[in-house]
Amino acid sequence: MNTTYESAPSSTSDETSQPDPKAGAPALRRPAEGRMIAGVAAGVARSLGIDPVIVRVAFLVLALAGGAGVPLYIAGWLLIPDEVSGESLAAQLIQSVSAGR
Repeated sequence: MNTTYESAPSSTSDETSQPDPKAGAPALRRPAEGRMIAGVAAGVARSLGIDPVIVRVAFLVLALAGGAGVPLYIAGWLLIPDEVSGESLAAQLIQSVSAGR
């Protein structure tokens, strides 16, 4: 007995195929409150939805296990925008250098 099965038509609507970026995790920003040093761990933790202590311990372990935690933290400090100003330190530095010309 030969039976042919047809699949149900797939939805090609943009609403169902594309996730809504506004409904996802919060934007990666260094918060003004809850900082220990520069707010990198607090910002990463907020964006991932986990406790900041976990991220701080991860940075510490990376720093002690090979030194990668320190440059990663500094890169986060320079590249992750501040919650208040909305700009990263690197962007502020570039703007101040280009304005000085």
